[in-house]
Amino acid sequence: MSRPAGPALLLIDVLNDFQFPESGKLLRYALPAARRIARLRQALKADGIPVIYVNDNFGRWQSDFKEQVARCTSSECPGREIASLLLPQEDDYFVLKPKHSGFYATPLEVLLGYLGVRDLILTGFATDICVVYTANDAYMRDYGLTVVSDCVAAESLPANRLALEQMKSRLKARVVKSNSLLKNRS
Repeated sequence: MSRPAGPALLLIDVLNDFQFPESGKLLRYALPAARRIARLRQALKADGIPVIYVNDNFGRWQSDFKEQVARCTSSECPGREIASLLLPQEDDYFVLKPKHSGFYATPLEVLLGYLGVRDLILTGFATDICVVYTANDAYMRDYGLTVVSDCVAAESLPANRLALEQMKSRLKARVVKSNSLLKNRS
């Protein structure tokens, strides 16, 4: 199926149980970012931009994406509020990843080719780990990068700033706030 070339919105590790040491530090920044991701996702989807969930399998090798959603929205899950804000819709795409990068050992590159995507809009958690590793691998594959600075989060503001600066200076990413993308679409 041939589709016109355009960007895709990547939601990196937003369906997260937040059951790991220091998760409270990340949750503090992730929840406000998730609210902005939800607004951005809605606007970009309305413009026909595909949404792709690029999510860690968290070592659960026998689970699938639906099980991941169910676990992350369960009442005992610390990440349930974020997962509930960002529930995938029927026409969204998903890729489960075993490591930090969305490209490593996943079909992401094949999916992007199928969709005709050459530019990626990156959102998600954690900026200084999975977002930057995905951005690095995208850069190595010549994808254009936009990182939405208020739609990503790390465990600390300095770690977040450093990762954003690295993506901007080393990976030639355009770093913007969500309002600028929303403004361009109205």
